[in-house]
Amino acid sequence: MNIQITARNIDLTDPIRSYVEKKVSKIKKYFDQIIDVHVLLEVQKNVHIAEILVDAKGVFLKGLEKSEDLYASIDLAVDKIEKQLVKYKEKLKSKKIMENVPGASLRLNVIDIESIFETEKPKTIISKQIPAKPMTIEEAVMQMELLNKNFFVFRNADTGEINVVYQRDDGNLGLIEP
Repeated sequence: MNIQITARNIDLTDPIRSYVEKKVSKIKKYFDQIIDVHVLLEVQKNVHIAEILVDAKGVFLKGLEKSEDLYASIDLAVDKIEKQLVKYKEKLKSKKIMENVPGASLRLNVIDIESIFETEKPKTIISKQIPAKPMTIEEAVMQMELLNKNFFVFRNADTGEINVVYQRDDGNLGLIEP
């Protein structure tokens, strides 16, 4: 497991680094196929933010917590990741989903629409690159739920096309196919 730590507006001291590594390394006991973990530590106006992104063989988990104490934020974010891993592992057991599916990479761009129409503010564009391993619709729905998002872009294992699953306002799920 590769652990990468980034600090913004805070000095990354050896005690903080060792604390993060100790806490993050304990998630390995929940799922042994974790490849990369990226930890972002940030301070904004006396609020300590800990964001943990986990790549568990194509499944992405995110834990984001804010508090007055950096160590508390780290603990809460790790706890969030642990809960997501337990939930994912239980779903894997119940549905017996294959994990070893080779995949390509997909570039996902999200644009803040309001900033495009306001002339006073510059455009805000968030760009994320995520591996787009082929997966079934059920796997994509599970991934969307694990990330606590309203939509998820994926490569459909049956068709090879890029699809989108999303949470509808009525509580049901929708699927967008090309």
